Amino acid sequence: MATPTTGLPPTTEFLSDDMKFNDGHRMSIITYSVLMAVSAVGNITVLVNILRRRRSLRFGNNYMFMHLAIADLLVTFLMMPLEIAWNTTVSWRAGDAVCRIMSFFRTFGLYLSSFVIVSISLDRCFAILRPMANVVNVAKRGKMMLTVAWSLATLCSTPQMVIFHVERHPNVTWYEQCVAFNMFPTKLHELTYRVLGMAMMYGLPLVVIIISYACIIAEIFRRYQLSQDDSFRRSSLVFLTRARTRTLKMAIIIFVVFFICWTPYYVMCLWYWIDEASAGAVDQRVQKGLFLFACTNSCMNPIVYGYFNFRSRRGSGHGAPRRRADQQVR
Repeated sequence: MATPTTGLPPTTEFLSDDMKFNDGHRMSIITYSVLMAVSAVGNITVLVNILRRRRSLRFGNNYMFMHLAIADLLVTFLMMPLEIAWNTTVSWRAGDAVCRIMSFFRTFGLYLSSFVIVSISLDRCFAILRPMANVVNVAKRGKMMLTVAWSLATLCSTPQMVIFHVERHPNVTWYEQCVAFNMFPTKLHELTYRVLGMAMMYGLPLVVIIISYACIIAEIFRRYQLSQDDSFRRSSLVFLTRARTRTLKMAIIIFVVFFICWTPYYVMCLWYWIDEASAGAVDQRVQKGLFLFACTNSCMNPIVYGYFNFRSRRGSGHGAPRRRADQQVR
């Protein structure tokens, strides 16, 4: 994302460094272009695979991952091109209406992606803890969670259209920027809004991921302990061992990827919100690099979720044991 400017540039007759095209902007253009290409290929591939195999895939996985790919494609084809164009022009040249509309879409795809990940985590958790739920209930639950995800993403992004607007520099009158300047009554109100946004996009999904997969792993370990009873067949123990290993690996990777993709971005955001002066003094390339991490999740999602959910299906023809083991973590 672009640096979250909350005020106008310094009042001076000359353009300051952040008002001119610099190495940070150049790095952002190159990196966003690469991320856009990688994300487009990955998410389109996942989406095509889902649509081609939708009859053979379970409803939950099929529907959830389709919406995750759509969310990440919104980031890819709406947010990333905007950031590339904005870093090229530096100033905002598209007018106030476009500023407000694109401010909505700058966050909508990111919110939606995070909320769909929450839905996937909860869906997996329910599937393990309540395995006897019928297909109708599973479908209804999935649709309800995705409806909530889209609704929350819309609700959380809508204030952006009110807060962000075009302001003209008081001295360099030709220079305009799409900013949130002077829209909050106090600095505390602004910080509260920013922190709430961070909690919804980053904090809540991280907590849900941790709790959901902790419950899944605990349940699989419980079943593993039960399966060691003599009344269980040896094959059942093998199935649960595979499921336990696979689920543990999946939980760790999903948590690490989400944490790495989002943490640098919010560390830089918090620095700006708490002490804008010292944060602004950091090298532009470092600032831009940290903010760029917000988009990497859209590139990693198709790799992580696609790997764990399509890989096992390619090997499903090798016999029932593998299929049954995989079903333990669905």
